[in-house]
Amino acid sequence: MAGAFGFKGCQKIRGPQLRNLLEAKDFILFDCDGVIWHGENAITGAAKVVSSLIRHGKNVVFVTNNCTRPRENYVTKFCRLGFTDVMLEQIFSSSYCSALYLRDVVKVRGQVFVIGCDGLRRELQQAGIPCVEEADDPSATIYDCALAPDVKAVLVGHDDQMTFLKLAKASCYLRDPDCLFLATDNDPWHPLSSGRILPGSGSLIAALEVASGRKATVIGKPSRFMFECISSQFSGVDPAQCLMIGDRLETDMLFGSNCGLDTMLTLTGVSQIEEAQEYRNSELTTNHNLVPDYVVDTIADFLPAFEELEDQSN
Repeated sequence: MAGAFGFKGCQKIRGPQLRNLLEAKDFILFDCDGVIWHGENAITGAAKVVSSLIRHGKNVVFVTNNCTRPRENYVTKFCRLGFTDVMLEQIFSSSYCSALYLRDVVKVRGQVFVIGCDGLRRELQQAGIPCVEEADDPSATIYDCALAPDVKAVLVGHDDQMTFLKLAKASCYLRDPDCLFLATDNDPWHPLSSGRILPGSGSLIAALEVASGRKATVIGKPSRFMFECISSQFSGVDPAQCLMIGDRLETDMLFGSNCGLDTMLTLTGVSQIEEAQEYRNSELTTNHNLVPDYVVDTIADFLPAFEELEDQSN
């Protein structure tokens, strides 16, 4: 569809072009952090954009690699920040999709050893997936701790309580070639408001990949599986009729490219247009998959397009 508008490849878009693009799409996929909110602050105009898209009959879904909270907590946050139209079934987090993968795809038979926050465990438990209970003495080491006998998968997500013992245990479980090695996402880091950064799941996965000599299967973006989850729960999902909007080239834009979706970068988050232009001009063709079809300063740029649509319908 991008080619039909004549400016594929990192093109700033607004006004009538943006209106035409929105009219052509049935499904709008949003990342959350850096796109519709920063922490506990909604991006200016974002709630109105989401509400307007839903009012105009668009299917709006949210695809986030943040695995730290279950979906019902996301609904609470959406409501708290003024997104009153968002329902549970519109939210696809890497923790929820990991639970679906374990339950419906590989049909795991046994326990899952989880490196991650309580929100990830809760999502697994709600899907009926048993997790190894951590009950080690604080002084326990890999030399004397207990290892569960029936671990069939190791799942790694963001864990702000990561310990050397967790890493060692996971490495032991992964010595069994039949034990699955899964990751909610591979995000390397996340920005903090203070200018500092928070190491992401990808940094923990890298340590375990080195220790185990194995590669993790990533469930979240940029993997196609999250889009397969959406397609399984919504009828009539056509990639050509979808627009993926995100703030990170290496996850959101690559996810869209992997799934055959048009992509839009918003400049309110991690990646900036200069990085996208560097990828576009790169001699490595694989870098071209990281280039957005369209760029907006903020999703609030959608609002004038909605006003034009409403003027046309009056």
